[in-house]
Amino acid sequence: MTSIAAFFQWLNAHFGINFSVFYDAFEWHSFVRGVGMTFLLSVASIVGSVVLGTLGAFCQRAPSRALRVCAEVYVWIFRNTPPLVQLYFFYFALGPFISHLAGSPTPLLGNIGWAVVSLILFAGAFNVEIFRSGIEAVPHSMLEAASSLGMSHLQTFRKVVMPLAMRISLPALCNNLINLIKTTTNAYAIAVPELLYVSSQIWAQDLNTLEMMIVLLVFYLGVIGAFVGLMNMLERSIAVPGWGKQ
Repeated sequence: MTSIAAFFQWLNAHFGINFSVFYDAFEWHSFVRGVGMTFLLSVASIVGSVVLGTLGAFCQRAPSRALRVCAEVYVWIFRNTPPLVQLYFFYFALGPFISHLAGSPTPLLGNIGWAVVSLILFAGAFNVEIFRSGIEAVPHSMLEAASSLGMSHLQTFRKVVMPLAMRISLPALCNNLINLIKTTTNAYAIAVPELLYVSSQIWAQDLNTLEMMIVLLVFYLGVIGAFVGLMNMLERSIAVPGWGKQ
C-alpha cells in the first residue's frame, strides 16, 4: 500500500495528475466509508425491492379486488414519478409530517433510512411489472394442475407460479437492479455519505474533479460488471431445460 501511495504522489508531483484519494489517509478512509454506504444502500434496496415486487405481483392476481387496486395504484404512482422527486418527498415532506403527527421532536427516520425506503419503493414498482410479465408466461395448464391438487391461491403462487416466473423474469430483473444500484447516487441530494457525496467533498477540497470522476466511473463499472456476472451465474444455475432463456 505504501508503494501505491508513493506512486500516486510521484504522479501528482511530476505530471499534476492528482489521485489524492490513494495517498491521503484521511481521504482514503472517507472514500472507503463511502463505498461501504453505497454497498449498504444497494444491498438493502435490492433485497427490499425484490420482496416488495413479489408481494405486489401476488396482490395483482389476488382474489381480493382491494388488493389488486392497491397494487395498481402503487405501481402507477412510483413508476410514473422521478426517483429524485420521490426522495425529496419522503425526506422533506413526509418525514417531518409523520414526526409532527407523532409529536416527536426528532425525525423517526434519518436521511439514510428515507433513502433506503425511497429506493425500495421506486424499484419495487418496476419489479412488480417485471414479475407480472413472468407470471403471465406461466401456462394456464399448470395453474389448473395446482388447483386440481387442492392448492390454495397462496400455495400455487409460492410453489408453482413464482419459481417458474422468476426464471423468465431474471434478465429484466437484472436490468432493473443495475439501474437501482446507479440510482443510489441520488442519496447525495439529502447528504447521505455514499460514494458520490464523499467524492464531491474530496474534489471540492483538492480541485481534482477529473481524477475523482475517473475513480467513480471505474468503481461503478467494476461493481456493476461483477453484479451482472453474479446474476448471469444465478440465471444459469436455476435454468430448466426447455423453459425460459436457453
